[in-house]
Amino acid sequence: MPAMRRFFKTSFGAALLGGAVVALFGWVAISAGWIKSDSGGRTVTVSETLSAPVDTKEEEGDTNAVNQIYRHDGGGVAFISSQIEPKEEEPSLSPFGQPEGGGGGGVATGSGILIDTEGHILTNNHVVEDASKVEVKLGASDTTYTAEVVGADPATDVALLKVEAPEEELHPLPLGDSSKVQVGEAVVAIGNPFGLDRTVTSGIVSAIQRQIQAPDGFSISHVIQTDAAINPGNSGGPLIDGEGKVIGINSQIQTGGSGNGNVGIGFAVPINTAREVVQQIEAHGEVKHAYLGISGGSITPDLAKALKIPEKEGVLVNEVVKGGPADEAGLKGGDTSATIEGASFRLGGDVITEVNGSKIDGMEEVINAVNAAHPGEKMVLTVDRDGNTKKITVTLGVRPASAEEVPSR
Repeated sequence: MPAMRRFFKTSFGAALLGGAVVALFGWVAISAGWIKSDSGGRTVTVSETLSAPVDTKEEEGDTNAVNQIYRHDGGGVAFISSQIEPKEEEPSLSPFGQPEGGGGGGVATGSGILIDTEGHILTNNHVVEDASKVEVKLGASDTTYTAEVVGADPATDVALLKVEAPEEELHPLPLGDSSKVQVGEAVVAIGNPFGLDRTVTSGIVSAIQRQIQAPDGFSISHVIQTDAAINPGNSGGPLIDGEGKVIGINSQIQTGGSGNGNVGIGFAVPINTAREVVQQIEAHGEVKHAYLGISGGSITPDLAKALKIPEKEGVLVNEVVKGGPADEAGLKGGDTSATIEGASFRLGGDVITEVNGSKIDGMEEVINAVNAAHPGEKMVLTVDRDGNTKKITVTLGVRPASAEEVPSR
């Protein structure tokens, strides 16, 4: 297949979102960068080493590292049941490819991670979203506790719960550093797939720096991919490294064919992201995400040649959200429609070559820069416009609550 044809068959995201990944050409909308969410403004403390790390050396004659991790960490994994009230609309698909709760109501089940001795539990937002009642069992205990939803952030698919349980029932898990995760390292998943509580599976880190779509329609960055078997019901449970530390929250799987079970491709929200969610709850009681408000795509040599763009790398701005931060700063989107290999997009927009003085290769770096920023911060974009170099300073805004709220052009 010719190079250009291969290029134009890649994925392309042209929705005017911000951080969302949408199918159609490799183009992605920019505006995310996450921060965290919640209610109440209460103080939540997350300890870095809440339980002893696993010693993978021989212990009581057992050298099975997975068994040791299971015995050390299993008590800190929660079984979560959410009572979902009936809705008039049709049930939507969960990130695991099947309705969880759904329009007819019922009980959605998932997993959770106990993070301190005060009873705080991390899980996925989609496990407890729209629940009228949330109940939790801890470890191997059959005791059921009613959980309070302290806060939830659809943009990162993270929720924070709290239960009132006796101290002897609280066995928090140590949190690792997901920024240090490497491809190929061994991992363990513990959760409740299909309601089968206290299930352990193992595998490796298959890839890092993935992006998945969050419940609000935007994207989650720095996601960990694993081949450890995770299925519906594993949502919210821990992905654990060889030291017994939580490096991610199991959140989604990719399925093949007509099935909705594990095919060896699972995704975990990085624990560093979840840690930021909790910190924002502690500091502000709510989550706000930075927003740039453009759509665009990475420039490749093939694209530059086809569109006669002088730059061989950078980001071609496709559209600018009307009234958004980029629009107010004067960033220019495309004004001419073009169709190449059956795909339509807009030409004539600015080409972003640097962000805050650092040269960029493509869209991912712009998204990461916005994801790392906060609303109100200034971002300096170096752009090429009609052969002239300009510096445009954008004051980042607050991202809409969902991708559907982004105004169309």
